[in-house]
Amino acid sequence: MILATSNIVRSVITIGALLLLPDVFGVKLKEKFKWREVSFAWPSEDAKVAALNSGKYIVHNNLPLGLERWRDKLFITVPRWKTGVAASLTYVNVSDGISPDLRPYPGWTENELPTERNDGSGSNFLKNNATIISTFRVRADECDRLWVMDTGLADILGDAVQYAPPSLVLFDLYTDKLIRRHFFNSTLLKEDSFFANVIVDTERGDCDNAHAYIPDLGSYAVIVYSLAEDRSWRVKHNFFHFDPLAGDYNIGGVNFQWTDGVFGMAVGKRLQDGTRPIYFHAFSSTKEFMVSNMVLQNESYAQSPQAYYDYKLLGDRGPNSQSSAEFYDSETGVIFYTQVNKDGVGCWNTIMPLNADTQGLVDSDSDALVFPNDLKVDNEGTLWVLSDRLPMFIFTSLDAEQYNYRILVGETREIIKGTPCDK
Repeated sequence: MILATSNIVRSVITIGALLLLPDVFGVKLKEKFKWREVSFAWPSEDAKVAALNSGKYIVHNNLPLGLERWRDKLFITVPRWKTGVAASLTYVNVSDGISPDLRPYPGWTENELPTERNDGSGSNFLKNNATIISTFRVRADECDRLWVMDTGLADILGDAVQYAPPSLVLFDLYTDKLIRRHFFNSTLLKEDSFFANVIVDTERGDCDNAHAYIPDLGSYAVIVYSLAEDRSWRVKHNFFHFDPLAGDYNIGGVNFQWTDGVFGMAVGKRLQDGTRPIYFHAFSSTKEFMVSNMVLQNESYAQSPQAYYDYKLLGDRGPNSQSSAEFYDSETGVIFYTQVNKDGVGCWNTIMPLNADTQGLVDSDSDALVFPNDLKVDNEGTLWVLSDRLPMFIFTSLDAEQYNYRILVGETREIIKGTPCDK
């Protein structure tokens, strides 16, 4: 009895000591915003009613997908998967309440669909070059510019309409004015091409010498855009293809198969020779790869057979580790990435070999993190994650009585504590 009592005392002391330790097992992501269905900051109630009556606004067809933070703005994209999307490029203020209205960026006019459709000749019917048809991902760079990858395609899951060729749209974030729009030449587009993501490679102090990388997840290539030359080119490689053994998904009770190729990309830390590694992976894959930015930026070399061996396999994240997005955090040297099959967010410290044992799971939640779709790290060291239950939106239906869309946050140095990424 004395021995049993002393064991209990020791157990109580041990538990108490653990409770006093500062988050041994890491800090979970915290909910910042959540919506059952998203709403918009309409200019008036009459405008909202008119949009509802005309079908220009169908509430349950508006699904947030991508995000980016710049100062007090949090940009949120709403792709035109279906009809009735009120605005595709929107933002909220980071100080807003839990379920804020989305505000169109740069305004309502730029988010209105043209009244005419593309006639197939390659023409476009944009009202002006600041018009946004449908965007999945955006990126705010170090030079305070917003890069918007506009697919030009609306009603993707229905009667798809290509209002304009895919294009990159750049805005000055201080003035909200258009800097440039670059339409991708038809020679860069293949039958299954789909440009949904954009990654920006630039530095403050050298803003004119920026490059953007646009993964073509449908026809397995990367489009490189030079801001200085206002020119783009197509780069192919075997590593851009999907893994046929990693195309099966089970998310939120929905089973489906995707063949998405290269999609997640991240710009790494500048090395002593002035180059930067570009990390990338296919969506339907569990492997991670890397290539130097100098390879991608050299059009003739990148398109030559000699460039093949410049691409490196870094390793395999492990079973069911398919990822829709990744982001390199320069302060910790960690790449954060979504874990769509695990309802979570993973991490890998780039100073370590890449294998299943070196991967951390920052958070996992079968409610709040069902299909984490996009993530970014801001200049304050905060990780922002958007989850949106996309498979249910596409293949079944969403319950308007539940919270379907969430944005969660966490401080990068805190959330990696207790994981293999904390080195």
